This record gives sequence, C-alpha cells and structure tokens, in this order.
Amino acid sequence: MARAGLTTDRVVAAAAALADEAGFENVTVSALARHFGVKDASLYSHIRNLQDLRTRVALLAGGELIDRIAAAVAGRAGKDALAAFAGAYREYALQHPGRYAATQIRIDQSLIADSPALRRTAEITYGMLRAYDLDEPDLTDAVRLLRSTFHGYCALEAAGGFGAPRDVQKSWDRAVDALHVTLEHWPREERDDD
Repeated sequence: MARAGLTTDRVVAAAAALADEAGFENVTVSALARHFGVKDASLYSHIRNLQDLRTRVALLAGGELIDRIAAAVAGRAGKDALAAFAGAYREYALQHPGRYAATQIRIDQSLIADSPALRRTAEITYGMLRAYDLDEPDLTDAVRLLRSTFHGYCALEAAGGFGAPRDVQKSWDRAVDALHVTLEHWPREERDDD
C-alpha cells in the first residue's frame, strides 16, 4: 500500500481493527507498519509513539461505544434506559473485544477534558441515572458500580467464564434487574450539614 495514502485517521482505524483481530495488547507500531507495507518510521508522522496510538484507539473506541449507548437510551428513562444502556455496552464489548479493551486504559486527564466523546460519555451516563435521583457522591459511586458490574460480566463472558448451564442472557437480564432495584433503593451517604 502506498505511503501517500496514510493519514492519522487511517492509522488509528487500522490499529482499532488490529486490536479486535489480535488483541489490544498486540497493537504495535511494527504490526501496523507491516499492515500498511511501510517502515515503522513512516507512521511517526501520524502518531507520536505507541502510547499515543493506543490512546487514540481508546478515544475512537470510546466514541463508538457512547454513540451506540446514546442511540439505545434515546427516549428512554429509568429501568428501560438502564437496560438499553447495559445492552449496548455488552454488545459492543463482545463484538469489538480489542477496541473495548482499549476503553479500559487510563487516559491522561488533560486529554479527557479535550475529548468530546468522553465528555458525552459522562453526560449520557449521568443523564441515564437522573431517574434515580442521586446526588454526589452517590452518583459517582453508582457510576462505578455500573461500570464494574458491566465490565466484569463482559470480561467473564468473553473469556468463557460462565460454565453453568443457565442461559447467559437470562443471567444478564437478572443482573440488570438487580442493578435497577439497587439504584432505586440506593443507601444515601450521610452528609455533614455543619
């Protein structure tokens, strides 16, 4: 493939595809260079280094994930919104395992502030939780509960970690039901009003 056709967007898209095919941990500058039929050095006019490439893949994947979630929750509230959010999250994680893994890396806080996709993620997530009437710090705690539950379930499912004969979808639906009940009856943190 001709070097002239390379752009940052093409390099990042190829890295995201490679992440899904070979695993996010196997995304390297050398692997991408081989994919494009160029020397490693040719890619450095489009990315700074491997960390920059992986961060760009994470931001791309985060944008894709929140676009799916936003479409799923549009016009919904309460339990319906929670179930739609959870379903879109799980579907993306299972369909795009490498990209999903990229969304779990720690990203520099300055990049988060500059990322429309990551700001949108917070807006959509907190918006979905509005129906549960949570204030800080309970809201942050609820977001962490949802993220850790969804991530843990998806990671176990992707790894074949559920060996019992119970249908995995039914267990997922029950987990979402349980999260809804938990959010409706959230144990409020006591605040000092002094």
